[in-house]
Amino acid sequence: MPPEEGDALHAAALEAAAAVPGAPFAEVGSYCGRSTIWLGAAARTCGTTLLAVDHHRGSEENQPGWEFHEPDLVDPAVGVMDTLPRFRRTVFDAGLEDHVVAAVGQSSAVAAIWSTPLALCFIDGGHGEEPARRDHDGWTPHVAPGGTLAIHDVFPDPADGGQAPYEQIYLPAIGSGRFTERRAVGSLRILTRTG
Repeated sequence: MPPEEGDALHAAALEAAAAVPGAPFAEVGSYCGRSTIWLGAAARTCGTTLLAVDHHRGSEENQPGWEFHEPDLVDPAVGVMDTLPRFRRTVFDAGLEDHVVAAVGQSSAVAAIWSTPLALCFIDGGHGEEPARRDHDGWTPHVAPGGTLAIHDVFPDPADGGQAPYEQIYLPAIGSGRFTERRAVGSLRILTRTG
């Protein structure tokens, strides 16, 4: 996540906390915790909590043979990605352990048992069509009226990047009539739940 997008995400979280006081934030797709720092810092400032949801096995593009694979994140004992230790270290180093709660599991499984309305939901999970669709379907209903839906890696032009977050999250959210776009910074889209 580029710094200007992280700063915009932080600002959106502060705005969301003011719009829906006392409600928590959720981050879908924490990976190693880069965006968690921006959101966790906002949660600390606002006196709320960030739920950081990730299975910590990496998305499609993080697997061996793909462009964004990081071999040092493979657990040699089991031979699969494991970003949880790096994520935990990131949160610890940032001094955010009192404001960030990690939920380790599939996004759809966590969404199915989550019931608290969210001031902000940031979706940056799997970038394939099916994972993106599940993130939309599972998490957008939890955004409180007046709350914020933030979506990362939204590329309307296929030449700029993958299409799943745009087609499976952004367009359905806008098309539902429940969300309106408030701001765009790089590939980050900030929407407000209006309906």
